[in-house]
Amino acid sequence: MTSTVPPAGRPAAGLPPITMVGPDFPFPYDDYLGHAAGLGQIPATAHGTEVAVIGGGLSGIVTAYELMKMGLKPVVYEADQIGGRLRTVGFDGCDPGLRAEMGAMRFPPSSTSLQHYIDLVGLETRPFPNPLSPATPSTVVDLKGESHYARTLDDLPQVYRDVADAWQRCLDEGAEFGDMNEALRTRDIPRIREIWARLVERLDDQTFYGFLAGSEAFRSFKHREIFGQVGFGTGGWDTDFPNSILEILRVVYTEADDHHRGIVGGSQQLPLRLWERAPGKLVHWTQGTSLASLHKGGAPRGAVTRLHRTAGGGITVTEASGAIRTYPAAVFTGQSWLLLSKIACDETLFPMDHWTAMERTHYMESSKLFVPVDRPFWLDKDPVTGRDRMSMTLTDRMTRGTYLLDDGPDKPAVICLSYTWCDDSLKWLPLSPAERMEVMLASLGEIYPDVDIRRHIIGSPVTVSWENEPWFMGAFKANLPGHYRYQRRLFTHFMQDRLPADRRGVFLAGDDISWTAGWAEGAVQTALNAVWGVMHHFGGTTDPTNPGPGDRFDELAPVELPED
Repeated sequence: MTSTVPPAGRPAAGLPPITMVGPDFPFPYDDYLGHAAGLGQIPATAHGTEVAVIGGGLSGIVTAYELMKMGLKPVVYEADQIGGRLRTVGFDGCDPGLRAEMGAMRFPPSSTSLQHYIDLVGLETRPFPNPLSPATPSTVVDLKGESHYARTLDDLPQVYRDVADAWQRCLDEGAEFGDMNEALRTRDIPRIREIWARLVERLDDQTFYGFLAGSEAFRSFKHREIFGQVGFGTGGWDTDFPNSILEILRVVYTEADDHHRGIVGGSQQLPLRLWERAPGKLVHWTQGTSLASLHKGGAPRGAVTRLHRTAGGGITVTEASGAIRTYPAAVFTGQSWLLLSKIACDETLFPMDHWTAMERTHYMESSKLFVPVDRPFWLDKDPVTGRDRMSMTLTDRMTRGTYLLDDGPDKPAVICLSYTWCDDSLKWLPLSPAERMEVMLASLGEIYPDVDIRRHIIGSPVTVSWENEPWFMGAFKANLPGHYRYQRRLFTHFMQDRLPADRRGVFLAGDDISWTAGWAEGAVQTALNAVWGVMHHFGGTTDPTNPGPGDRFDELAPVELPED
């Protein structure tokens, strides 16, 4: 169990593993990807047609890769670097094998569509050292100046086990957890839809905190406070307390916050390898064709500064260099707020209720700071206690979460001194990397007074505050109460037969369009939706034995709440 406070209701023996085929739209993306018939085909008359793909993150690269395989010519625009929030960096002057994950760094096994591409490009994964996971030698929980050393949940004081029990009861009594978890495992679509329809109607207006506070299991404020500071899976979740409880249920139903794995060598390798990869099976293009080979110099085009419609329904893209090109279709995979600020857009690109949904998108802030160290000194034993000198640390101090990352006892290693979200992230925003590091070392010095972390640091820190990144303006979407209707509009936008003719041709994708924002799986799933949408836009079809998300939309469509 990787969780500090574990998910409720472990599956009964014999049930299949869980996947992120979520309750909102239970389409089997992993089966669709793995089918021998492929994702679909377009008429030969459309082969070689250019399609703009705006954004070179994971969603954009997956979209472009699959469109290329169908015989279209994706033209990728990227303002910064391929990878988006799959951003892996090194440390100046240090061993090139030392890497820091500035964005996505841990992925649950339930991300089966993501795993398809990880396997496709030949990447390896290994267990990620979350709090109390088997991959973590030890964990220290430090709250209100009192520290507890643990290897498992049972090593913590009774109150933590009481909080774990309260969370299990809260989920079972308030969210039909066991029934939904089993229905998702067996892909019992009628049962999934029946349960989720009830919950969406009842809980869309409820915050995460309100859900806890309304439960008899969490009547104790002390228990709610500990739960917020220590949480489950990846640590404290109090920064999510204002968000919709539906967001949290999607995570726990699909075990998205459990059993995490990291990508060996860094997550950014995934989109970079897809960019360079020549598919073994593709239409129209000669063998050896890759996304890189379809772009001059092997690099994507630059930042987009304007999108507008032109005669005949074309989508005209202006980039920072001043170059202007028009396409019969485009896929936008960047964060939605860019369409409100950094990119000048015609209102006619989207229906007005979709613009409203984009304006209401709520993004979470997030920051990290990493330092390289000479070796994993934290594995040294204290001669008095026999404990590890330092541990993966959860605390209510400024650092909140500290992660220890190594490739072996005799190699240089990396410490993520702090990983924070929301208000905790904003506290770091005005500080330089050096100033951030000093505060973090002082904070950790209170927990480990006999450990000289600074003595082991061998290079300058690297840091990120995603809210301050101009092409992101936040880490990931998280719906607030009452936002379900907005999210439904954005997610279902790929079904364009229902839109007026003059609002078609631009497709939205990316993890903030998905129901599972903050997880790379959502980026992949919405990319596949957009691929189906573009295919359909060009008059293409899927194989009858492998229907796509649009083919099964009416059967699986997300719950529709009244708007009056």
